[in-house]
Amino acid sequence: MSSDEELHRGARILSALGDPERLRLLQLIAPGEICVSDLVETTGARSTTVSQRLRLLRDHDLVRTRREGKHIYYRLTDDHVVALLRSAIDHAVEVG
Repeated sequence: MSSDEELHRGARILSALGDPERLRLLQLIAPGEICVSDLVETTGARSTTVSQRLRLLRDHDLVRTRREGKHIYYRLTDDHVVALLRSAIDHAVEVG
């Protein structure tokens, strides 16, 4: 049985995944590292909006960053994030 703290952290992670645009960012990041400017260009969203979404994903340990000069690169934290993303999308397709 999971502890109350583990359940709380799990609920926070699921909450962070509860936005289609954050899921889209995770899908774009999943194949490998990508910089913020590429995410902005691909999504067509404003850089401040993308940065806010990425900050929330980072705060919930779903993505990690690496700085190279002026660029910040994002990658998924680990394979658990990939599994969460795949499971959520696969389930949505199945029940949809």
